[in-house]
Amino acid sequence: MRIRALLVIGAWLVLVVLAAPWVIGLNDVKSNREIDFLPETAQSTAVKNIEEQLPGGTENVFLVVYVRQGGLTPEDRAVAERQRATLVEKYGPAMPILASDDGAALQYTLSVPADRGNPADYIADLRAQLADRPDGASVQVTGPGALSADFRNAFAGVDVQLLVATTLVVMVILLLTYRSPVLWLVPLLAVGASYAVSLGVVYALVKIFDITVNDQNASILLVLVFGVGTDYALLLVARYREELHRETDVAAAMMTALRRAAPAIAASAATVVFALLCLLAADMNNMAAMGPVAAAGITCTLAAMLTFFPALLILLGRRVFWPWIPRAGTERVTGSTIWHRVGDLVARHRVAATVGALVVLGALAAGLLGRTDALDPADRFVDTPESVTAQSLVAQHFPQHAGVPMTIATPSETRDRVLAAVRSDRGVAMVAPGRSGAEFSEIIAVPADPPGSAGERATIQRLRASLPTVAEGAVVGGPSAATLDSEAASRRDERVVIPLVLAVVTLILGLLLRSILAPIALVLTVVASFGSAIGASVWIFEHLFGFRGLEPAFLLMTFLFLVALGVDYNIFLMTRAREEARRFGTRPGVLRSLAVTGGVITSAGVALAATFAVLTTTPLVGLVQVGFAVAFGVLLDTLLVRTVLVPALTLLAGDWTWWPSRLPAPTAGSADEVPETTPAKA
Repeated sequence: MRIRALLVIGAWLVLVVLAAPWVIGLNDVKSNREIDFLPETAQSTAVKNIEEQLPGGTENVFLVVYVRQGGLTPEDRAVAERQRATLVEKYGPAMPILASDDGAALQYTLSVPADRGNPADYIADLRAQLADRPDGASVQVTGPGALSADFRNAFAGVDVQLLVATTLVVMVILLLTYRSPVLWLVPLLAVGASYAVSLGVVYALVKIFDITVNDQNASILLVLVFGVGTDYALLLVARYREELHRETDVAAAMMTALRRAAPAIAASAATVVFALLCLLAADMNNMAAMGPVAAAGITCTLAAMLTFFPALLILLGRRVFWPWIPRAGTERVTGSTIWHRVGDLVARHRVAATVGALVVLGALAAGLLGRTDALDPADRFVDTPESVTAQSLVAQHFPQHAGVPMTIATPSETRDRVLAAVRSDRGVAMVAPGRSGAEFSEIIAVPADPPGSAGERATIQRLRASLPTVAEGAVVGGPSAATLDSEAASRRDERVVIPLVLAVVTLILGLLLRSILAPIALVLTVVASFGSAIGASVWIFEHLFGFRGLEPAFLLMTFLFLVALGVDYNIFLMTRAREEARRFGTRPGVLRSLAVTGGVITSAGVALAATFAVLTTTPLVGLVQVGFAVAFGVLLDTLLVRTVLVPALTLLAGDWTWWPSRLPAPTAGSADEVPETTPAKA
């Protein structure tokens, strides 16, 4: 068996080595273009595609604003003229300088052709050209190009930061759980190997199927692999330790542990993988791409934790548990005294436990009455960048030009008609023709209302309704239009993907538990947990974090992870409950299952929550929201739903839990009491 273990370890080392070039190359194929986040069929996406066909490709528009409180001086105006000329010579055409009515600000628009590269690559140099300014005056850069650059630069170094933070979190949790100076390193090595191989697989998916991978998806992949991999390690080691108290042969103990734990772990992974693949039905590009990326990570993690990880444990033998080495023939571990008491309390007060848990979940869900509108692009940053502060200066000093420019694309032969129609719209403050190509032309229009306002939204919707009657094929895009499209696509994806995920999860649970009633009940408890987690998170986001809305894809992303991962713990609990119920009957089986799995599932839940909580250290509000909500929801599901609500409901239903299948008569007695023993340490 040791030879087989060495062969498995060798195979994984070869896989890691083979994947290394692809892991390094993944950054080269990542794409953080705005179009990669937009809905597939949206008008804003169509505008972006048309812009790429125009001479010079997609232009990046910047807005330079000069401000001196108390009024600009002639020197300020001279500096603005000189710097504008420098930027025109180096980057591209600029509009004439516009002075504010209050005399305190100047602004001009700079258009940089796409062939200059991504704005994130030259924004620092562009701002450096404006560093020479008179004392007391401020010069800042905003506009769509600056917002895009600041958004991309917010991810600079985040992958390394997340990797270090996640590794440290997992290391601490494993040390506290195992209390061993050696054992914690083994699952960390296995998870690290699975992460490296999963990055290689993702690279292959990008090359073969042309899927889009961005920094957001890569961040989710990292915490998902480390969190889920740690969960699988905790569950397998707990079962392995049990078997080591019975078996003298380490390999035999591991094979028994795998036979008993692997089906539940595999079912858990299958649930998450198939739920993630439901995202292929999403209209949002970044969400549709996340499905196969994250599913590849889970699949590689499952393979590593059921092959590489056990092989490492077999090779290291019992001494890996030092100083608490489990000995064959010593006291059998049946669970913690705490979880015996919890199970006994729930069993004696099952109705009160059910009602109490539902009351707590309902109270937390009341937070959904808070602010749930979509997050504006300017509010996506945890720390406000220059592009956002400059935008507020524009709104303050140029209220009639405070809107974010819209880009209207239309067939070239209809440009003049569309230009006149846009100019006549009451919500447009300024309009000018843009580039023209053989087939399409663009028009730049500035709304009279500030970004994110009801007036701006009404203008975009009105133009989208009226322009097709003027010119067939005319479409309206731009940052604010993209936000509207993302909101609409996210609502559509919620209506399509959420029912699909629920159906997939329920089907897998039904096949695993061979029951109809239990899967429905379990899924409903997880949905209740999701609603409560979102409600509590919305309240915290609004009143403690000060966020001004939710990331458009927040609900779908959080639902996916909380339902798929929340069902995991129910799978671990209920598969063990069914196993025990076949021997002792439903009631003692549930109590034994809770006693034996309580500690390890709680540790797994804390580990998963901690890894997702690492996302709250990122500089983007969307990732912070997902990380916090998933971490909170996993803890809620682990400590309340799985510990109290699910056992209480199962005890209330009794043998009906397994309907329509029937359990055989108990083979080991049916006493209600579960023997209380303290886990053996040696």
